[in-house]
Order: sequence, then C-alpha cells, then structure tokens
Amino acid sequence: MGRGRQKAKQTKVARELKYASFEPNYEALQRELGSTRRSDVATESRHESDYANYDENDPYSGRSDEF
Repeated sequence: MGRGRQKAKQTKVARELKYASFEPNYEALQRELGSTRRSDVATESRHESDYANYDENDPYSGRSDEF
C-alpha cells in the first residue's frame, strides 16, 4: 500500500473516531480507576523498607551538604 492510500485510511479512521458518538461506561471506568493493583501495594511496601536501615545516631546521615 502506498503512502497516499495509507494516509487516507488513517484519516478515515480518525474521522470515524472523532465524530462517532458513543456512551461511555462510567461504571467500568470507576472500577478500573478505583481498584488498587498489586504492583502499587508492592511499591509502597518497598519504599517503606528503604528507611528500615536508617540509623538516627549516624553522624553523616543529615550532613550531605557538607561533603
């Protein structure tokens, strides 16, 4: 297929999507956005563990600007 035919086909599809009227499924959208994925939970626990080895008595812990 040549570039002209390909562009014409893409334009046709774009117009169909732009001017087509459809009713969005708000319930499905809410379920998708409201659910917590497993990877999000794993990421949160991983960030909490980053501070598990933090030592308050470390003399170099808060002085990164001096070095």
